[in-house]
Formats: sequence, structure tokens, C-alpha cells
Amino acid sequence: MHRLLVIILLCLKLSVAFSQTQYTHDVYFNTDEFVVPKTEENRLLLFISKLQDIEIESIVIYGFCDDVGADSYNMVLSQQRADAIKTIFANNEISEELIRNVDGKGEILLKIVNEKDILKIRGLNRKVEIIVSEKAPEPKIEPEPVKKETVKDPSISEQIKGDIKVGDKIIFKNILFKTGYSTVVPESKKILEDIAKALVERDDIYFTIQGHVCCTKYTRDAIDKRTKKRNLSVARAKYVYDYFARKGVNKNRMRYIGMRRRFPLGGDPKFDRRVEIVITYVGDNTK
Repeated sequence: MHRLLVIILLCLKLSVAFSQTQYTHDVYFNTDEFVVPKTEENRLLLFISKLQDIEIESIVIYGFCDDVGADSYNMVLSQQRADAIKTIFANNEISEELIRNVDGKGEILLKIVNEKDILKIRGLNRKVEIIVSEKAPEPKIEPEPVKKETVKDPSISEQIKGDIKVGDKIIFKNILFKTGYSTVVPESKKILEDIAKALVERDDIYFTIQGHVCCTKYTRDAIDKRTKKRNLSVARAKYVYDYFARKGVNKNRMRYIGMRRRFPLGGDPKFDRRVEIVITYVGDNTK
């Protein structure tokens, strides 16, 4: 009986593994180069933008060369190509922890295609292969009914209207940003509007808006896809600053700053694409 149970569990595990969805993309390079051509970079950025709606299990990156050149040279060049792709992923807020393998494979056998021109075939072999594996869906388990009354966390608006002191930090937990952009996702706009209304009413507090990014290392800021500048954390803070100003919050009460990735929350990367406010002054709101 025990042996049968082990076999059943093994089969279930294999069935989940084989049902895992994978997304692939190839990036092609010029001869003897590891700098990504602009057209190929644009194709890669489009591929990355399509990954934001999936939960990624892992990413592997393999670099290749054509059959020209010494083996030692091809191994180095193929690794440089793979590393170049990894850098682009990191610059666009894809967590490097998800990238499980970045490997230069050296020379690749001539690709067998319906093509007789050997130069064109070699062009297809100067590439990096990217394989993105999506997390298999977790089995749904119905939660047990909660008998005792649960305590609901106060909303950000309620926190702003409540007891606040200098140094308090309020994280905008439900204000989420699109990967690589300073604009919030559509479902966050209503919440941001409610926060702005609360700040207009609570005109006795002054604060700093801090912008954050996810997934970059060494405190580098990420690249804003709209402006192509490496100041995404600042751009996110300024987006919120400008929004509050349009909704009637006095600019003299606010300042904004980019924090890059110095303070990750340690959970899902999407929550590191965030803004928060730090209270710098609280006046007397008694009337």
C-alpha cells in the first residue's frame, strides 16, 4: 500500500512538471559582437513586457556562437552574449533571483533550416536562447470557515486621517506600478484618488514621497521605459507627487525622492515597485 502511494505521488509530481508552461525567445547578434542590436533589444523588451502578467518560476539564458572562430574564443563570446541579456532583464525589473542559469555554450551546430546560404544559417546561430518557465498553478484548497471575527487592516486613507506623528511611514500597499514604468496599473487609480482626497482634508501634515523599484542589484536604479533614463524610482515618486498636486494637495507640503532598490520588502517583487510617504511635520489640526 505504501509503495502504491509513493508511485501515485510521483506520477502527480511528474504530471505537474510536464504541464508547466514555457515561453521562449531568441535574440540574434552581429558577427563577433555581444552588444544587443537595437532592433533585437526592442523585440526583447516587447517579450519582457508580456511576462508581467505571469508568475515566473525560472529563467534560463543560453548564449551561442556560429562555427567560425576558435573554441576558446567562442566560449567567451557566447558567455558575454548571455550576460548582456541578463543585464537587460535586470534593468527592466525582472528579479535576478529568478534567473537560474546564464551559460555560454560556445559554438552551435549549423541550424538545419530550409536555407542554402551558409551566411544566413550562421546568422541564426549567433544568438541567445531564453526559456521562461511559468509556475504551475497551486491546487485550490478550500479554507476552513473562520469562526472568530477578523480585524480588518485600516485603509491608507484611514491611516492618514488617524493619529500620525513625525517619522511615520505609510506604505501604499495597493498602489502598484507596471513593470518598467512610472505609471500605476489601472486598478490602483481609484485607491490613489482616495489617498489624495484624504491628504487634501488632512492639510496639517507634510511628507516626503519615496519611490522604489524592484529586482536591481547594487542599489542601481532601473530604467524608465518611457524616457529611457535610469531614474525609475524618482519617476514613480514624481508621478505620485504630480498626481497629488493636480488633486489639490499643496506642493509646499510635499517633496519627492527616489530610493532605488535600497529597501526591498522581501516578498513578491511587484510590491517593491512602490511608493510610500514619510511624515516630516505634523501641525495642530484641532479646530
